[in-house]
Amino acid sequence: MDKQTAIEAAVFRRLLAHLDSRKDVQNIELMNLAGFCRNCLAKWYSTAAAEAGENVDYEAARSIVYGMPYSEWKEKYQREATPEQLAAFNAGQKKD
Repeated sequence: MDKQTAIEAAVFRRLLAHLDSRKDVQNIELMNLAGFCRNCLAKWYSTAAAEAGENVDYEAARSIVYGMPYSEWKEKYQREATPEQLAAFNAGQKKD
């Protein structure tokens, strides 16, 4: 592994650790503020794996990003989106 790839991998692991330490931050909040969320990371992971000739399906990638099966994370940590969050999300979707 070259130095740049090693650094990028370390940054990705740190991002996952940071998101894991902030389970209070909901995906809709990430989407509204940054335009991506944990599920987006899982989709990108699965796509990158496929481009590298590896088969990592979306659910397996979600388990990597969430540090547990998504269904377990959702049950433990996901809260219902507020009407304000949903309105902001829907307004942001119309811009694209």
